[in-house]
Amino acid sequence: MSKIVNKFSWKIGGEAGDGILNAGLQMFAKTCLRGGLEVFSTSEYPSLIRGGHNSLDVRVEDAEIFSHVKGINLLVAMNKDTIDKHKHKLSDHAGVIYDGDYTKLDPSEIENSTIRLYSVPLFKIANENGGKIMRNTVALGATMALLDFDMEIFNGVISDNFGKKKGAAIVEANIKAAKAGYDYIKNNFPDDFKFRLEKQARKNNMFMSGNEAITAGMVKAGCKFYAAYPMTPASSLLSNMAALERQFNLVVKHTEDEIAAINMAIGASYAGVRAATGTSGGGFALMAEGFGMAAQMEVPLVVIEAQRPGPGTGMATHSGQGDLRFMLHASTDEFPRVVIAPGDVEECFYRTIDAFNIAEKYQMPVIVLTDKFLGESFWTIKEFETKNIVIDRGLLLKEVPSDYKRYKITENGVSPRAVPGQKNGMHVASSYEHDEEGNEREEEEVRVMMHNKRFKKFDTFAKTLDDPVLEGNPDAEMTIISWGSTKGPIREAMKLLKEDGISTNFLQVVFISPLPSKRIAEIINDSKATVIIENNKTAQLAGVIKEQTGLDIDHKILKYDGRPFSPQDIYAGIKELLNTTELKEIVFSKHGIIEAW
Repeated sequence: MSKIVNKFSWKIGGEAGDGILNAGLQMFAKTCLRGGLEVFSTSEYPSLIRGGHNSLDVRVEDAEIFSHVKGINLLVAMNKDTIDKHKHKLSDHAGVIYDGDYTKLDPSEIENSTIRLYSVPLFKIANENGGKIMRNTVALGATMALLDFDMEIFNGVISDNFGKKKGAAIVEANIKAAKAGYDYIKNNFPDDFKFRLEKQARKNNMFMSGNEAITAGMVKAGCKFYAAYPMTPASSLLSNMAALERQFNLVVKHTEDEIAAINMAIGASYAGVRAATGTSGGGFALMAEGFGMAAQMEVPLVVIEAQRPGPGTGMATHSGQGDLRFMLHASTDEFPRVVIAPGDVEECFYRTIDAFNIAEKYQMPVIVLTDKFLGESFWTIKEFETKNIVIDRGLLLKEVPSDYKRYKITENGVSPRAVPGQKNGMHVASSYEHDEEGNEREEEEVRVMMHNKRFKKFDTFAKTLDDPVLEGNPDAEMTIISWGSTKGPIREAMKLLKEDGISTNFLQVVFISPLPSKRIAEIINDSKATVIIENNKTAQLAGVIKEQTGLDIDHKILKYDGRPFSPQDIYAGIKELLNTTELKEIVFSKHGIIEAW
């Protein structure tokens, strides 16, 4: 039979605590990567230490890919629950690997007759080759057999994954278990699986998550102090930075709460080092007062805010884009803050470096706004280009003049900055309104002068921003506007639409504060039709654009069920809008369109 080569989507699912994420990320995805293929991986898990349902998707191709896809070509089901939850996603000619000794599956439950069922005694083979903990390895060996992929590459991944920590005996046992799974498929089933992976020339690529890229960006930017209280999906930033503490001479603090985290970061920055904190929406709610203090003190501060659905605790381990308005208006009164929303791993790295430069150059708080999907998913990416990276520490004084004024009024609003211990640098820095020397003042003219000063810095920075680039055909039938982690699914959806002869272009808004409103208005006015795509209910960016340009976006495609868009969602939504022009808004969930009006 003819096979589909190097175009494959794999999912493994089971109970939390069963090693699902390790099996997928550390073993299968890395095996494909070492085979010269492009890989994307994303996971879903409940807010439980053990129990509940875990799953991980790995998409593999030989061309560049940007996100997961909706269809599953091979489902590795470690329990019956996995089949029940995901069988509707199986593509034509897909396969299901399951343990028939423990999971009773009636073929009639799988409605599509092209789907192949592979009952493999995972527990039995694992117990014969090192213990039940090996059953994921057995399942991966079975996967390699169905795909006819190079077992030597997989064995190398096993050696690297287990060798340093657990020794040669564990490596040997896992290799033996993987071979047993491989052999079981080859000896008991015909070669009728539709999909095949073939290794390509090895590329000098990395496999990295958004949070790992932000960590690398913080280190490259010269961040020397990071304080945080763990909060999903920002927790790995803390553990990543802690792991690099000695290597890069960092100070990393796991604080007692988020209030302490932001105050420590402010203190470190005031003392003269680059500092940051990270959290999710609930943690940032606690940081809001400190955030305003940093603005009043004009202390450089970088905050990484990784969104998850709320309000309140919400859905702690899922994804959304509901915090944008909160970031734009958090804390009391009004003050300038920069909000940057990277859309992929490369942007997580480079824009984090930008955040530190902006924070110091303009002495204001900067938010890097991500979410669970972007922060915890993994992409194949090329090595970062770092030779042209510039670290700009702004007006940080080496020598302080005798008439020094910390908050001196300047043409661009930025004042020279001294740090504690410098001769002539003594000044007051508090959360109170103040004069040029920092002394607390409440006179009307002083208040107006200092408030205007802070906003002048923001206006100065706004003039330096490059206009966002419109990606795709300038004369497209539909202009897509969005921000953050929707970028990958949108780019994949554009490929699908192009195959159908539908031309689209894409405006990604990275800087949301300050918003490049003039360029956005030009693009909206020049477009035949516009649609905004957001992972929230109220189309928050669309509201910001309306507020600053006076223009409405024609259509909205929204999703707020805690899961990211698939490219197929966006493809179907845009086709529906083009076919039914009176529709204004489409809402997606698990099984597709749930509302349209």
